[in-house]
Amino acid sequence: MFLPKYPDNPTPPPAHTHTATTDPTPARRALPSVSVDQKTVIALVVGGVVLTALLAAVAVTAVSVAVTAVVLRSLLRDQHRR
Repeated sequence: MFLPKYPDNPTPPPAHTHTATTDPTPARRALPSVSVDQKTVIALVVGGVVLTALLAAVAVTAVSVAVTAVVLRSLLRDQHRR
């Protein structure tokens, strides 16, 4: 009932023979010229510095919160033992 139906006479794959007498050169696309002025470079550098500083601030905050949590947990555990 659910058996696949195969064709009676399968068609053979096409036989293509590629005969290239010369090596074709790849087509080169001309890149659009982009003019970068000094203000753009300064804006990108300042943006990168600001993002890096924000990432460092988040990392330092996360570490300090983790250390504070460990210290508070230790203090509370010692308090419950008494």
